[in-house]
Amino acid sequence: MENGRIAVPSMGVGGLDGERSGHFGHCDVFTFVDVEGGEVKQVTTIPNEEHVQGGCMVPVNLLASHNVNALIVGGIGMRPLMGFKQVGVDVFYDATRQQIRPVVEDLIAGKLQMIGDDQVCGGGGGH
Repeated sequence: MENGRIAVPSMGVGGLDGERSGHFGHCDVFTFVDVEGGEVKQVTTIPNEEHVQGGCMVPVNLLASHNVNALIVGGIGMRPLMGFKQVGVDVFYDATRQQIRPVVEDLIAGKLQMIGDDQVCGGGGGH
């Protein structure tokens, strides 16, 4: 990824040295990483908004309103995945690492794959 804004569902205060959340909709905050020329230029966080079961579009709309181009997840349900496709946010998958920095670096380097329909979970935090 040469240019754009990456979102990573994060636990606690988030940030580049923070820990990823296992499921995007149930994270504490979203860490935003702004990339220019293949380099990290700025890192910010925003709190996740509350949503009830089935309200999967709340975080989709939140990220779309903050001009996110790419999302890195360890888990996501089919409904929000379809929502991200509709708003033009590419969703990348890495289920193994909990730290934010290495998955962001891999996305910038082009080493992460987009999530496949067979990699989605049931939603509601269940995998």
